Amino acid sequence: MTTTGDRTSTHDPVPATDVLIRRPLPPELLARGSDPFAPPPGLDALRAQGPVAGVRLRNGAHLWMVTGFAESKALLTDERFSADTHRHPNAMQLDPEQVVRHQAAVAAGTGGCPVTDVPPTGGRFIFMDPPEHTRLRRLLVGQFTVRRMRALEARVREIAVEHVEAMRAAGAPADLVTDFALPLPSLVICELLGVAPADRDGFQDRTAVLVNLDADEETRLRAYAEQDEFMRGLVADKRAHPADDLISGLVHGDADPALSDRELVDISSMLLGAGHETTANMLALGTFALLEHPDQLAALRAEPELIDTAVEELLRYLSVVHTGPVRVAVQDVELGGVTVRAGDTVMVSLPEVDRDPGRWPEPDRLDLRRTRNHHLAFGHGVHQCLGQQLARVELRIGLAELLARLPGLRLAVPPAEVGLRTEMVIYGVHSLPVAWD
Repeated sequence: MTTTGDRTSTHDPVPATDVLIRRPLPPELLARGSDPFAPPPGLDALRAQGPVAGVRLRNGAHLWMVTGFAESKALLTDERFSADTHRHPNAMQLDPEQVVRHQAAVAAGTGGCPVTDVPPTGGRFIFMDPPEHTRLRRLLVGQFTVRRMRALEARVREIAVEHVEAMRAAGAPADLVTDFALPLPSLVICELLGVAPADRDGFQDRTAVLVNLDADEETRLRAYAEQDEFMRGLVADKRAHPADDLISGLVHGDADPALSDRELVDISSMLLGAGHETTANMLALGTFALLEHPDQLAALRAEPELIDTAVEELLRYLSVVHTGPVRVAVQDVELGGVTVRAGDTVMVSLPEVDRDPGRWPEPDRLDLRRTRNHHLAFGHGVHQCLGQQLARVELRIGLAELLARLPGLRLAVPPAEVGLRTEMVIYGVHSLPVAWD
């Protein structure tokens, strides 16, 4: 059992043999304080050092943490910083022995040289740079059509209503995570990719293992192998039996050269994971935040038309992607008053960036009427989230249906008993017991 601030987690700690590689960030940069919606106090302390500050990781490596909004935008649009983890492994990926070799290379001025000149293979496009990234992203953008998004919007509403009504029928209390927040985006992304209904529960179970930093290595490897096998079967099925879904569009589209099975499997797996994990946690954590800010909840109930600005403010205020994005400098760069050496790793701290006092007045206040709210919750630059508009639809409809159909929605446990996902890739809550009138 571990303690985070004044909250207790029943999740066992990561074995010492794994922790340096799988959880290299210092614990104080992840540990939340008494306010579950505020950035960790350790990140606030980093901000006091400047918009770019040095961090020593648990594997012995050095990392630059960016907490400034302007500096983050500059970083994410600067081609001198690489997202290519094949050519430029970042400090988070290294074991202690690799760290020693990497530090020697940086000191010698060779740290920014490619590990290999061989281009990355597969379809893990978020870990690629142009031109490999450009080729795959262009194909994917062509699949996120207006027609498809409009059709999915109707389906989002159907799924949201179905799950809220199931909660009402079963009666309070309910766990908003398992009964609503997880299944809604998971089912929507499965609709987008053409995953059969019978296969969706298994996908969700495997993904939960893959994003859990506390899962042991054997369990994670087994889940990865099972997910890979499932996705291979899905791609093969779409080759033989195309339908009106994204994977079929990629398989039978005009890609030149045609996408390989490996590329299709990787693309599909990444979209499946990204398409439900972040939105699910935003739905649950966003509801938690509204319940803990009754004045804002009352305003949204009284003025449902606030939902669009409310979603943007919750995205800014919560920033559930709490460990990234990460880039590696391929040459020396001046950023935020420091010199980032070629080979150095830089991480954007979205929880801090989206509360930069130089960007927003009263950034620590939840204000659902906040306008001109151009946050970085979906990233920035060429790697900005492809599915951001779909995520907004899911959040807008999901929250609206919850509030409209569950009058008197409230926590069914004291707030301090809500378990936080500080040990996960995406921040949120493990469960959210709720009741209603």
